[in-house]
Amino acid sequence: MAPGGGTFKEVLEFHSTISEYDVAVKSESSSTVAKTTTNLGGKNGVYSTNGVHELLECPVCTSLMYPPIHQCPNGHTLCSNCKVRVHNCCPTCRYDLGNIRCLALEKVAESLELPCTYQSFGCHDIFPYYSKLKHEQHCRFRPYNCPYAGSECSITGDIPTLVAHLKDDHKVDMHDGCTFNHRYVKSNPHEVENATWMLTVFNCFGRQFCLHFEAFQMGTAPVYMAFLRFMGDDNDAKKFSYSLEVGANGRKLIWQGIPRSIRDSHRKVRDSQDGLIIQRNLALYFSGGDRQELKLRVTGRIWKEE
Repeated sequence: MAPGGGTFKEVLEFHSTISEYDVAVKSESSSTVAKTTTNLGGKNGVYSTNGVHELLECPVCTSLMYPPIHQCPNGHTLCSNCKVRVHNCCPTCRYDLGNIRCLALEKVAESLELPCTYQSFGCHDIFPYYSKLKHEQHCRFRPYNCPYAGSECSITGDIPTLVAHLKDDHKVDMHDGCTFNHRYVKSNPHEVENATWMLTVFNCFGRQFCLHFEAFQMGTAPVYMAFLRFMGDDNDAKKFSYSLEVGANGRKLIWQGIPRSIRDSHRKVRDSQDGLIIQRNLALYFSGGDRQELKLRVTGRIWKEE
């Protein structure tokens, strides 16, 4: 539960297993034509045999340098971002940097072809030096951010790594099945603050989906929202659809949509209102009773588009 959140519990019921229990509710592809290789020791592997790749690393931030590449009067180089950080003083010899560009090194860089940084994640393409950065911004193998919304988690990785991380570190519940039936209960629903409760991960069609349910302020109005995110890229997310339903007393709200990729942050999806939104007054009406406790039953299913 995010700081300041009220007591909120979630009862999960699954059609596949007759049980009920409480849990604490706490590419765009590059336009550059890439070559594919698994042998980096040949022509395209010059970076590892002649040290040129190392020469292009900024000595301050250790990132690859791109034009303008600066140098001091003694020939020491660094990137334009770090030139500002070191207050125009060479970090190697302490001479003033001035405004000298290392045109020779910039020219050498044009002749290089380098592998994608995310080679270890499965990308075996190589690119001209100046196209590599643009590719990596949209590489489909680039690591994902942790989808857990209850904290500012800095962990990144591929999907299997994140699934294990969610289970072991965030204690997220993992369930098999493409249908679900949740009952959300919250005492004193009139004290609604921005809060996020623990997500649930579903294994369905061999892929993983994150179901979020939370309360937050939309302007001055408190609302409850449920939505689904897909653990994978947007192109794969579009192969699936899902529906959410909530209601009582002869009334019903139904939402149907496409799960958003976890490439889109939790806040981006929430702020775009891309999910089932329930105003507090209606949520309390669905809850029945004396309106002193929130009791919402949200059902849903995931299916694959043919």
